[in-house]
Amino acid sequence: MEPGGTLTVAAVPIGDPADASPRLAAALAAATLIAAEDTRRVRRLAAALHIPLSARLVSYYDDVEARRVPALLAELQGGNDILMVTDAGLPGVSDPGYRLVAAAAQAGLQVTVLPGPSAVTAALVISGLPTDRFAFEGFPPRKAGERARRFAELATDRRTLVFFESPRRVAATLAELAAAFGADRRAAVCRELTKTHEQVLRGTLGSLAEQTAAGVLGEVTIVVAGAPAGSGLVSLQEGVAEVAARERTGLSRSDAVAQVSRDLSLPRRALYAAVLAGSSG
Repeated sequence: MEPGGTLTVAAVPIGDPADASPRLAAALAAATLIAAEDTRRVRRLAAALHIPLSARLVSYYDDVEARRVPALLAELQGGNDILMVTDAGLPGVSDPGYRLVAAAAQAGLQVTVLPGPSAVTAALVISGLPTDRFAFEGFPPRKAGERARRFAELATDRRTLVFFESPRRVAATLAELAAAFGADRRAAVCRELTKTHEQVLRGTLGSLAEQTAAGVLGEVTIVVAGAPAGSGLVSLQEGVAEVAARERTGLSRSDAVAQVSRDLSLPRRALYAAVLAGSSG
């Protein structure tokens, strides 16, 4: 390792400040420079923990993350330690953090982690779904075509899947997942974990879409069971190949997509978008 400061990637509570570890409290109290997703939130956390915060605070959120890295890296190279925190959970997990960690590691500087709360694993273990193999998918794409393609690709994944989602889009996302995975696929909607109004809804994708149709509030994590063994589901790529084969027999593209969607139980919109993407490539 090159001489220099240490970058500490620190997990903070996802809701209840009492979940802060003694190590986090000590790190906040001793820090001289904190890179924070929201400087106001880290001040509120310190106040809740009765910690006098004397560190210099640097905002480090999505829109400024890339341009903040050179200056923060220079601080580390100059021998200054940095404590990096996000609004909730662990930096780098659907939050800023990866770029600075990568830059520090590439420069041969010391990087350490202060582990702690994570909405991903908290939702996974409370969902009641299998935990032996899982994949974190973050926030689904916002564009309809990209979302449909992503969900169709994941429909055959045997691992439990974990998503973050905006409360405004939860019902629509559950409905789209039900269309891609099947309405009877088991899932859980975990809302406001560790907070006063914590709630976990368990059921099928179809039933959960109905339960959340009126809207939900707060931070939401969606956990979906993997595809069952022997489900007979085929991949979106196989569907695209079958569409091409049927087009070669003289069928129009729209008719071929309709037939393949029906015969292979693939979502029609996602299949058509994938066909278009393949033909434009």
